[in-house]
Amino acid sequence: MISPNTDDNFTEALRKLSQPVNFTAVGPDSTSFSLYVPPLIPEQLGDQGFCNDLGIRYPYIGGSMAKGISSVAISEELGRAGMLGFFGAAGLPFSAVEAAVDHLSGAEFPCGFNLIHSPHEPELESALAELYIRKGVRLVEASAFLALTLPLVRYRTHGIRRTAEGKILVPNRIIAKVSREELAERFFSPPPEKFLKKLVEEGALTAEQAELAALIPMAQEITAEADSGGHTDNRPALALFPTIVSLAARMKQKFGYSVDLRVGLGGGIATPSAAAAAFAMGAAYIMTGSVNQACVESGTSDTVRTMLAATRQADVTMAPAADMFEMGVTVQVLKRSTMFPMRAAKLYEIYRAYDGLESIPAAERAKLEKTFFQAPLADIWRDTRLFFLKRDPSQVERAERDPKHLMALVFRWYLGQAAHWAKDGDSSRTMDYQVWCGPAMGAFNEWAAGSFLETPEQRKVATVARNILYGAALQTRANILRYQNVRLPADFRIEPLEDRQIQEYIK
Repeated sequence: MISPNTDDNFTEALRKLSQPVNFTAVGPDSTSFSLYVPPLIPEQLGDQGFCNDLGIRYPYIGGSMAKGISSVAISEELGRAGMLGFFGAAGLPFSAVEAAVDHLSGAEFPCGFNLIHSPHEPELESALAELYIRKGVRLVEASAFLALTLPLVRYRTHGIRRTAEGKILVPNRIIAKVSREELAERFFSPPPEKFLKKLVEEGALTAEQAELAALIPMAQEITAEADSGGHTDNRPALALFPTIVSLAARMKQKFGYSVDLRVGLGGGIATPSAAAAAFAMGAAYIMTGSVNQACVESGTSDTVRTMLAATRQADVTMAPAADMFEMGVTVQVLKRSTMFPMRAAKLYEIYRAYDGLESIPAAERAKLEKTFFQAPLADIWRDTRLFFLKRDPSQVERAERDPKHLMALVFRWYLGQAAHWAKDGDSSRTMDYQVWCGPAMGAFNEWAAGSFLETPEQRKVATVARNILYGAALQTRANILRYQNVRLPADFRIEPLEDRQIQEYIK
């Protein structure tokens, strides 16, 4: 190992990202070395073409979190900071999504909206896709899709045309969030022919547009979703990301696309080191989620923000998902200070064991009514029935024919309300809070301990993002030295900085 000359104020020089570092180092045999570290500012991380295409300055995306937890305010703050935020439309009333679209439609910065797969409510998925088309939303994040759907293809291909120069112009862009290679392959492929034919039959596409659509990928960008909060397959990033990158290269060659297929990384990213690792693997951009929920701009409650600030990496677990309950799909949630994961798992166990509410043993049913639902199950079904009569009457018709489906809807009431209780900060139901969260939250807390970012009130989404990007660039510069067998000084640390300090170091 060789050591830098401490007289050169090496550590301070390394932190100034926009300035090259020339310094001398001394080896074990007292030999002097002249070493150089090139400038590296956050804008140089990731894929500059991706940033140019989306009109952002930094390769940083705030992913969508359902029920407006990734809020309008998050989209605004990230957008003004030169990044991109997706509004979390999943699980919200249609009118709330429309209001968010209208609020952000005049923004002078890029932003996007979530479109989540809704296998049990396909009409809602279709209605949201039509809303985005009608309102001119040009960017959506497709999440939790198990397969491509007609509404998704309709959104992607709407308005496709060939310019006078012969270039295919596709106004609507999809960034797909996936964790499986086979699903990534579908998104990197052209829209399925059966859907294009259907859209032509319905008059949504012309025959010429369908021919053009067969030449484009459903998504030019895919976020490889590793171990994240919410819907996740708990995939290890080091295994998942290179696989999707390799697939992107093969799919571009197979279909001869004129555009690059890009892969970003999300899940587990909440610290400079994690971000640096993602960019070192070749990520076009990074996506954060759990850490944004703990910021003051998120659409959750102060109680949840306090819970998240105390989270450690082992304080998360998997629990049944409300939107795909019958399918056995799970989501990653916080287990500390809440009994939701245990209670949700119990409901799924009962659902698997019995044919309907009337089949549940009396003692078990009494326990559910007293502890989980805090009301008679008949009353819960009455309210659930009224809800679905307005939202999707076919669910009620099916439930009145099928007692097991009725039971599923009642149990889904608890799962859905648990997310609302948390978001609204309902103090009477704290033990039932459903808080979507991944281990990245614990990693962030460990990194921020002892700094101004330790307390929830100081966590602003753009400040957190700047720190992650700045720290990733600084970590990368430090790694350049490590590769040259340089021993970093003992005082070298990547610590959270105030916005003004970051600006001083990168200008």
